[in-house]
Amino acid sequence: MSLKQRLTDDMKAAMKGGDKDSLGVIRLINAAIKQREVDERIELDDAAVLAVMDKMVKQRKDSVTQYEAAAREDLAAIERAEIVVIERYLPAKLDEASILAAIDAAIAQTGASGPADMGKLMGVLKPQLAGQADMGQVSALVKRRLAG
Repeated sequence: MSLKQRLTDDMKAAMKGGDKDSLGVIRLINAAIKQREVDERIELDDAAVLAVMDKMVKQRKDSVTQYEAAAREDLAAIERAEIVVIERYLPAKLDEASILAAIDAAIAQTGASGPADMGKLMGVLKPQLAGQADMGQVSALVKRRLAG
């Protein structure tokens, strides 16, 4: 079952079950997916849907930080609840050892040898690790690995 189909099924179940919180977040996810499909005139596959949801989580984490800085714990709690619902659909996050193993495999595959090859390496890693790792962390680990 595709991720979009799973979202649709879960939305129907939330409607029937009266779970207004999950329903609202699932509708937001579907709207973001539909917006990207309309903007780019394409049908999103599961990897692209994961990228959309990953971006949504990142936006909400930024919002939580800003709300906490402004002492608006009520709004931060809403954002945290949305993150929990979105993360139900994301694959489990990889630990650092798994990310390093993927980096080593990509280095062997591309023949990357120094910092100049970082773009080529990230191009291979990004589709592999989408939704499973924070790409900022991956980038820092790649930079460290290529530097020394």
